[in-house]
Amino acid sequence: MSETKYIFVTGGVTSSLGKGIISASLAKLLQARGYKVTIQKFDPYINIDPGTLNPYEHGECYVTVDGHEADLDLGHYERFINTETTRANNITTGRIYQSVIDKERRGDYLGKTVQVVPHITDEIKRSVKQLGTKYKFDFVITEIGGVVGDIESLPFVESVRQLRWELGKNCLCIHLTYVPYIAAAKELKTKPTQHSVKQLQELGIQPDILVLRTEHELSQDIRRKVALFCNVEPNAVIQSIDMPSIYEVPLKMQEQGLDVVALKKMGMPVGEAPDLGPWKQFLTRMKSATEVVKIGLVGKYVELQDAYKSINESLLQAATYNDYKLKLISIHSEKLNDANAEEQLKDLDGILIAPGFGQRGIEGKFSAIKYARENNVPTLGICLGMQCMVIEFARNVLGFEDANSTEMDTKTPYNVIDLMEEQKGITNMGGTMRLGSYDCEFEKDSTPAKAYGSTTIQERHRHRFEFNSKYKTDFENAGMSCVGHNPETGLVEVVEIPSLKWFVGVQYHPEYNSTVLRPNPLFIDFVKAAINNKK
Repeated sequence: MSETKYIFVTGGVTSSLGKGIISASLAKLLQARGYKVTIQKFDPYINIDPGTLNPYEHGECYVTVDGHEADLDLGHYERFINTETTRANNITTGRIYQSVIDKERRGDYLGKTVQVVPHITDEIKRSVKQLGTKYKFDFVITEIGGVVGDIESLPFVESVRQLRWELGKNCLCIHLTYVPYIAAAKELKTKPTQHSVKQLQELGIQPDILVLRTEHELSQDIRRKVALFCNVEPNAVIQSIDMPSIYEVPLKMQEQGLDVVALKKMGMPVGEAPDLGPWKQFLTRMKSATEVVKIGLVGKYVELQDAYKSINESLLQAATYNDYKLKLISIHSEKLNDANAEEQLKDLDGILIAPGFGQRGIEGKFSAIKYARENNVPTLGICLGMQCMVIEFARNVLGFEDANSTEMDTKTPYNVIDLMEEQKGITNMGGTMRLGSYDCEFEKDSTPAKAYGSTTIQERHRHRFEFNSKYKTDFENAGMSCVGHNPETGLVEVVEIPSLKWFVGVQYHPEYNSTVLRPNPLFIDFVKAAINNKK
């Protein structure tokens, strides 16, 4: 395809309607037709990235292969289209302004007054088109965060307005809104959608396609009414009804011809509808599984649906490929201790110790690990979870009673987890951790080597602290083996206790590298061990 096509997805009425899932679903359908597709997210907040945001504010922080801390929607993009994202796929207002201010300081604007229009909007447009021009994608789908009408989103919406004129037929706008159901009146109400579209029109953008999020089926009369009042063709009004799984959304969008309408409006051939065979096979396995595997997720943000989103999805995928249903039990680490660990954990088939930062809830993780180790329950520790495995082992097996990480206790006499050497001179918090994809080499007979079917892999990282190698001999003599290392630095990436059924801690984040059609092997093997434990 000679020219890149640009599709913008905006939202109205309320946030959290699922713009990311609709964007990923359309990308999946276009990709299945043979096009090279990517998705980017524009976030209106002034933070440079979500790396310093509290999960209570923003949910999970996702990490790209090139070491960028990104919005959790990038995880959805990768899981749906099986294509790695980079820092170019997630742009914030903070990054846009930082770039413009840097240019102004260098004198790039030649004495001109720097303004939102045209300088900020030009920078946004440059970021939009960069993926198409530099990486040669056929389609670039851009999700605009927030809701139309937000002050923060206005520069992005204005940039979309300008691009609609500049790109002509190579540009398309999809607007996602909400159609609420008023239970007392037993009616679906389209007025919020009409007002949202009117607000978008007042900003100079006429949407080409409307996607209506709803909990109840929309009649053809309602769709025609929305089309009439919003200046949209009736076949371009698409229903997005709540589904049991987000992975069913692409099929629902295909049924209603979302990809067909988009292609026609951009003057492109439609051709045969793709069958999405492997995707449908995954859904069939997910729905047909009858037996249940119970995995306990131990963390301090478990009450938040999006805090461990990639881990939740990786476990679901792994259970599906093992032909089991996943029952995920959330266990708040702040409420867990040695006294109640057995009561809360005894019915689990496997335990996952979640990543994170800080002191809060850490003792509860130690209690969970101790119970799992002493009762031989398959256990996976990720990042801080792996570090907690090391600390618990040092305290309760090696007898180092006050062992700790220097993150939690700078004066610990047994700093079995310590700040990485290259981190010691860093003062800025944002974007300064060990981030992105790095090599890891396994001992050939280790559990991870068998799971991956390889002794060399690449996984993504997000941490400042590491296993203190001066204690390596102590651990290995007592039964905890260091079975994964970074080949360049010698950093211990993976520990395991070989004498147990399945007890593995990884410094990296395997959940960032697990998709619907390419599930992460470590999760597959962990869930398999949990199933065997259940049996």
